Amino acid sequence: MKIVFDSFLTSSDPVRRLSKFTYFILHTDGTQKKARTFDFMAMFEEARQTAIGRTSHNLDPTDKNTETKSKSQKKESSDSSESDSDSNSESDSSDVEKQAKTKGDSIGPPLPPGFKSVDLKPVTEHGDDDMIGPPIPTKMNTDNDDDDDEEDDDDTKDDEDNLLNTIPSSHEIVLNHGSKTVSALALDPAGARLVTGGYDYNVRLYDFAGMDSSFQSFRSLQPCESHQIKSLQYSTTGDTILVIAGNSQAKVLDRDGFTVLECVKGDQYIVDMASTLGHCAMLNSGCWNPKIRTEFITCSNDCTMRLWDINIKHKHKSIMKPKNKQGRKTIPTACVFSNDGRYMACACDDGSIQMWDHNKPFLVTMVNREAHTLGSETSSLTFSYDGNILASRGGDDTLKLWDIRKFKKPLNVVNGLTNFFPMTDCVFSPDNRLIVTGTSVKKNQGSGKLLFFEKETLNLVTEMEISDSSVVRCLWHPKLNQMVVGSGDGIVKIYYDPAKSHRGAMLCTVKKKKKQKELQGMTSKQIITPYALPMFREGRPTTSRKVEERLRKDPAKSKRPDLPVSGPGTGGRVRERGATLSQYVVQSIVLRKPDPHENDPRGAILRHAEEAETNPYWITPAYKRNQPHPVFQEPDEEKKEDDSGPLWKKTKIG
Repeated sequence: MKIVFDSFLTSSDPVRRLSKFTYFILHTDGTQKKARTFDFMAMFEEARQTAIGRTSHNLDPTDKNTETKSKSQKKESSDSSESDSDSNSESDSSDVEKQAKTKGDSIGPPLPPGFKSVDLKPVTEHGDDDMIGPPIPTKMNTDNDDDDDEEDDDDTKDDEDNLLNTIPSSHEIVLNHGSKTVSALALDPAGARLVTGGYDYNVRLYDFAGMDSSFQSFRSLQPCESHQIKSLQYSTTGDTILVIAGNSQAKVLDRDGFTVLECVKGDQYIVDMASTLGHCAMLNSGCWNPKIRTEFITCSNDCTMRLWDINIKHKHKSIMKPKNKQGRKTIPTACVFSNDGRYMACACDDGSIQMWDHNKPFLVTMVNREAHTLGSETSSLTFSYDGNILASRGGDDTLKLWDIRKFKKPLNVVNGLTNFFPMTDCVFSPDNRLIVTGTSVKKNQGSGKLLFFEKETLNLVTEMEISDSSVVRCLWHPKLNQMVVGSGDGIVKIYYDPAKSHRGAMLCTVKKKKKQKELQGMTSKQIITPYALPMFREGRPTTSRKVEERLRKDPAKSKRPDLPVSGPGTGGRVRERGATLSQYVVQSIVLRKPDPHENDPRGAILRHAEEAETNPYWITPAYKRNQPHPVFQEPDEEKKEDDSGPLWKKTKIG
């Protein structure tokens, strides 16, 4: 089989040259069969008529004549695709004339869809000739205006409904951290682990993948001894945790709770805080750099904010000193990095919010001296996901939004949000349309609430009652789409929606609680024969615990490891002589055989006298020439001092 193409480039007719492309199939027996003909001009014309029909719909969707004309144009285009190239050219001219008639005298771009023409002719008794001034809208026009207002109200209601639908609050899980306030929460970027910290000095680690429906933490520790935990945060990679407590030394832990870094403590007797290596007063807050995974900042009551690096353990990287209006020291109560890592912001107890550029940490780039009330402790600063909006939760019971491009005045303010804790949070929703914060209450005077505000206007969208205590911490994870809330009674609640949330706490809800071993007694009946022979006597019924204790005593069944070798060693095993050098020396002395001549030094020397005489080597050869015969002092020649005898016979006293 052979395919032969018709050469349309050599055709003298330009229309035919561009309109048709034909190929034939030649069989081996010489017969020719036409396969298909492509008419490009007809295809272009059909696409053009379809576009004209859609434009006519946009001009007036209620006009039925345009729809019928577009249908007829489509039919004509389909008929033209079957005709030859000459008939196509004639139909093109006729279609253009028809389209010009349908358009009429319209000038300019087409009107937007849904546009309604308004009749401005007034209805008067004397006619149009007596009309003076601008036209009066008719009764029909006023009705249309009312309809527009109702549509606007419906749109606002729809927006509120849409915002409510974005909140994952259909299901909840309760975790029991302890009996005191939960003051710190953190979720890793992947959403696999949760860390909680509180006023009870404990930090608990939860693993959603390994946790069952009992919701128990896999590890609990006190990283800062008897200091309250103020802040916890995972790094951008999720491999380390920053711990801020009531002491002056921040700690960095790994995912399993082991210490990676402990910041150094500064000298509290030095006046210039820039000359010290670290903080010398209680810490207030801390935050990781979102772009550099080894860098974080901390702020303290020593009126400084310091930048740290994990790789530099002996001192801080740089230091910032916030000042008040008079140029004196002021205490930073909260600090945060912007999402792009460019700015470092802190809120101070004089009511100001100050920002530094990361590339110029010694110069304040933006400052607002009257952001909050003087003397109030601003508890939280949070940047929006687009990086232009800053939300501040003040100790003066307010929530304010700031545009960093116009930092002098707040965009919106909400008052009356009670705040009793210096670490109350405010966070943005993952879609950047809502702001969430909690309120505080006194004991037995109400319930703490979680409030949801619209970002643009700070209008209250909805509120949730969490517990009978204050709401201190809140998180909204963007990947899991789950909320974590910590309250003042030591309870942590996780909210999620199976239709909107993913993984996270949903993994452990389907796992059944592990069953514990129960002490079961033997229920089978046995015949007790106390006088039977031992080989025929049956054991008395006992509990499973006693059976396990009996098996534990059997080295074969309990698989007891080999005991240490006490003798010289057998089977290639060498005995152990102690773990330290002193133990080895002591054991060597104890196990050494006693020397029989140790208590008789004279006898120990005289035992070598016979060998020294027969084979002199050291002393005798030296005196062979000048004193061949040794001369010893005789006892009778020694002078006597008194009747007690010679001195060499006197016994030593004392």
